[in-house]
Amino acid sequence: MPQNELLPRSVPAAEGVSSLGLEALLDRLGERSIECHSIMVVRHGRVVAEGWWAPYSADRPHLLYSLTKSFTSIAVGLAISDGALQLDSRIVDVLPDHVPSDVSEQGRRLTVHHLLSMTTGHVGDSLEDAWTQEPGDLVKGFLRLPLTEIEGTQHYYDNSTTFILARMVERATGQGLPELLDERLFRPMGIDHAEWDRVASGAAFGFHGLHLTTEAIAAFGELLLRGGLWHGRQLVPREYVELATTRQIDSRHYAEGAEGADYLSGYGYQFWMSRHGFHGNGAFGQHCIVVPSHDLVVVVTSAQQTVEQAQNVLDAVWDCLLPGVGYGDTADDDEGARERLAGLSLPLVPGTADPERSMVATLDSSLEGSALPDDIPVSLDPVDGGWRIRFGSVLTIDVGYRRWWESSALGRPICANGAWRGDRFVADLYVITSPHHVRLTVDAATRTASAIWTTIPLTSSDLLLHVRSPLVTRPDVA
Repeated sequence: MPQNELLPRSVPAAEGVSSLGLEALLDRLGERSIECHSIMVVRHGRVVAEGWWAPYSADRPHLLYSLTKSFTSIAVGLAISDGALQLDSRIVDVLPDHVPSDVSEQGRRLTVHHLLSMTTGHVGDSLEDAWTQEPGDLVKGFLRLPLTEIEGTQHYYDNSTTFILARMVERATGQGLPELLDERLFRPMGIDHAEWDRVASGAAFGFHGLHLTTEAIAAFGELLLRGGLWHGRQLVPREYVELATTRQIDSRHYAEGAEGADYLSGYGYQFWMSRHGFHGNGAFGQHCIVVPSHDLVVVVTSAQQTVEQAQNVLDAVWDCLLPGVGYGDTADDDEGARERLAGLSLPLVPGTADPERSMVATLDSSLEGSALPDDIPVSLDPVDGGWRIRFGSVLTIDVGYRRWWESSALGRPICANGAWRGDRFVADLYVITSPHHVRLTVDAATRTASAIWTTIPLTSSDLLLHVRSPLVTRPDVA
């Protein structure tokens, strides 16, 4: 798709960023075994470093997971600026048709402020229990659950709060959340492709499901850094941005896919405070880090394997990049960093082409993390430069040898490469607008195949859902 340039470009030395620090940051991320997909560093409003690990690329949107929450928060700020909502607006007043008859007195008191700060009184993520209570009405299910803490006193990370905020914004403004943000934020900023996953009713999740390019995330961070100002236009009221990105409550040692010192620095309005500035965070390592003291924005998209790795990314920024801000290196150092960033790539599957081998196998889904159901026939046929894989009649994927090939049979692209290793064919199938990929193994000796997620998506393990656009599902939250 066409890629608009949202931010001007510069070089690290011109903006006082150490290229050696940038390379040290890349080294640290590699040492911590973090599968990065993109990185962008912005200083003084200019991009000084950017890179994508192939097959990820600048023009592809990436699933943000809970970093979506920070965008929903800004939609709340827009509704407040219009007078459609207030921080003390109550759920029961804005969404009266979703209020159960047995709602508690505390449930009646819950406001926009409590939802934004995740201080409603639940002692954990209520999403699964609320949807179990009321499969067709998450708001009603949420209000039916017991509240064990006094509202406004304790922060517990809770996806339901953001879902309800999205519904309150839509009721108050008369616009869908995606449409409101398109009109008031994305289009004025020049962001021309924001994609949303949705629940079965068709509504945007709000707490997850937004797909944006790396540069669009960086531009969002820059907007926040400037207090909602974009090219001379006050798109979001400064007062709200300051409230949202300031500590509203002490935070607990938990976030989706994250834990560590920076997640104990406090919570704002759908933003985490940090030891340096603040950040938005999404599961599997989607980071928008804003450091006002250094006039700095850092974006990382990735596929983290462990909860500790979210803190490792922040530690790497603080330890490797921040000390070099204000100290530019030489032009040769800048060029070395630029060349390294331009050559980033995820590893290709090692092995041979073995071009004459075709086969049919049966998929075994008994292994944990299987991406497809049992008994689907898997046919593998060589084509010039790679292979064509058919999963019955439901999905066809082209797989490159020593290169990435792209397929979009059901709407969203998959990038794949593979090779033969003895009697086994192995391929990596990347759902390229997400953090996730599937490792496919076809055993010629047993005529069986497996397709296993390396990181299982939070919404569903069904690969077919993730290659359709938009993904429509009820979240399966464990």
